[in-house]
Amino acid sequence: MRKQILCAIVTIVAISVFFISCQKEANSNSQQQPQEKAVSAPQAAIGQAADVYNFDVNLYGEGERKGIIRFRQDPDAAKIMTLYTKIQNLLPNHEYQLQRAVDRRDGNCTSTTWLTLGLGLTPQTIMTDDEGNGHELLWRDISAVESGSSFDIHFQITDAVSHEVVLTSDCYQFTVR
Repeated sequence: MRKQILCAIVTIVAISVFFISCQKEANSNSQQQPQEKAVSAPQAAIGQAADVYNFDVNLYGEGERKGIIRFRQDPDAAKIMTLYTKIQNLLPNHEYQLQRAVDRRDGNCTSTTWLTLGLGLTPQTIMTDDEGNGHELLWRDISAVESGSSFDIHFQITDAVSHEVVLTSDCYQFTVR
């Protein structure tokens, strides 16, 4: 009986070690993939490789003010675009909004038709903490837009109260998956 119990324990431990080692290998392989890089429209226009579905948008402001948007389009039929937005060094305990403007793809973001982004069609503010940092996972359903459509896009972060622009981005190009 003891021998059977000991054999069962050894088998369970061996199986557990196997699954844990497989998980570690999968995690280490995913960490070895190249980092995604933000590519602005001028870089993409001169022929450098660019991921037009997923990219990082850098936001710039005065002094130490900055932010980043992780712009992602999952390759599923729902066509949901996620915008993980992180802002830093803004006013503490204050609300901000992410806006975007799009126009035809020519490498020049000239549109000033700003749309406030949020949770689908509902605008959502980004609240900063005591240090002026904040983050929010925003999303937009773009299923009404034909796959393969390409646009220039640029972003801005505005003060939710005064509507003053505090952060802006360069011009990026994207294609609807």
